Amino acid sequence: MVYTRISEEEILKWLKENLTEERYIHCLGTAECARELAQKYGQDEVKAYIAGLLHDCAKCFDKEKLLELIHKNMEIDESELMNYKTLHAPVSAYCANKDFGVCDDEILSAIRWHTLGKKDMTTFEKIIFLADKIEPNTRDEEYRKQIYEILEEENGLDKALLKCYKETIKSLVKRNLKICPLTIDIYNKLLDLTNGKECK
Repeated sequence: MVYTRISEEEILKWLKENLTEERYIHCLGTAECARELAQKYGQDEVKAYIAGLLHDCAKCFDKEKLLELIHKNMEIDESELMNYKTLHAPVSAYCANKDFGVCDDEILSAIRWHTLGKKDMTTFEKIIFLADKIEPNTRDEEYRKQIYEILEEENGLDKALLKCYKETIKSLVKRNLKICPLTIDIYNKLLDLTNGKECK
């Protein structure tokens, strides 16, 4: 099944022209990692690949453009505006639909929530979120190895997500940045889902 209005070659050309080289390479890695995780968890591999490819399509837009597109075209909770580094997620979902013709709700939602996540993520949304954090092209190899080991445990997907949220919260605190309340809510929910047993 085809999930975009334009070909993969055209998508790659657009990404190469509108992203930095490192971000472009990251998107390729995320797409491949998403496809791999989709296979592991019985999800649609083509959809996962497309979601991974487009998840950061708005990443290199400047803050003003991101805010303009958000205010003109979507409604998001004010708390999401606390950190400009996550603004690209809803805008990337918007662009995936408008510029690339993606109409599949699951793909759009996975792109929309790949930075902050949400409390009741589907398996598909979880693997896109995770693929962004552990793709092989730009992410730390030791961290990737830890996550892959966790994925082999019982309830590994939720445990891996919990590990990611712990690291995110630590990083935000270290950099003296605000923490979106949603991040705390998801962290608490994952603690419940895993009985507080994350990983090593």
